[in-house]
Amino acid sequence: MIDDPRLDAVVISDLHLGSDNCQAKRISALLEKLLDGQIATRRLIINGDVFDSIDFRRLKKTHWKVLSLIRHLSDKIEVIWTNGNHDGPAEIVSHLLGVQVQNEYIFVSGQRRMLVIHGDLFDDFIDHHPVLTWLGDLIYNALQKVDRRHHIARLAKSRSKIFLHCMDKVRVKSMAYAQKKGCSVVICGHTHLAAAEREGPVEYYNSGCWTELPTTYLTIVGGEVALHQEALGVESVQELPATVVA
Repeated sequence: MIDDPRLDAVVISDLHLGSDNCQAKRISALLEKLLDGQIATRRLIINGDVFDSIDFRRLKKTHWKVLSLIRHLSDKIEVIWTNGNHDGPAEIVSHLLGVQVQNEYIFVSGQRRMLVIHGDLFDDFIDHHPVLTWLGDLIYNALQKVDRRHHIARLAKSRSKIFLHCMDKVRVKSMAYAQKKGCSVVICGHTHLAAAEREGPVEYYNSGCWTELPTTYLTIVGGEVALHQEALGVESVQELPATVVA
């Protein structure tokens, strides 16, 4: 039997197509590498928040190109989309990608069961404080526009007790949920903060986002998960609690 040289999966999340901060050209560059085989993988998992809202009038030409590339990829490899809190009803938007939408996805890599779930299920702050959530998003997006390198936005998040509390709840609750599902790895998005925590009975990973620099994604092969960071500067190496692959 010939070994399959392909990755088991590539995971991206939080594209937020339609947002002014969406790094659509960077997303397209990664998808083109998948399409032409520069990055060979069995499946692409898009872990929620493909869209920023269901107002498709906000989609720019570069955003439609991302959707087109995903549709082309779905003809070559398996493409899985897990629904996020920004995506809206799955039945409305799934046809745009040509793939089936799921609330969560479990697969096996290297005999390890891995759970992929967006993570908003474990963030009750959104439901309990919608106005504060909206206001926080507004301020965060404004900071990103002011500083195109996103240093200020990242600093604001790192100093926000509310954000850090919500991020920790997503991590802790998702790990407990994965353990109940018999999984030893859980992969989330939602927080926009890339992470890799390998201690304990369940490993926790977050694939980050494509609205903030540096953009990040995960690769999985043989049960091992690696976090890749694009446009990595020396000053940001220590900011990421994860194994980084250049």
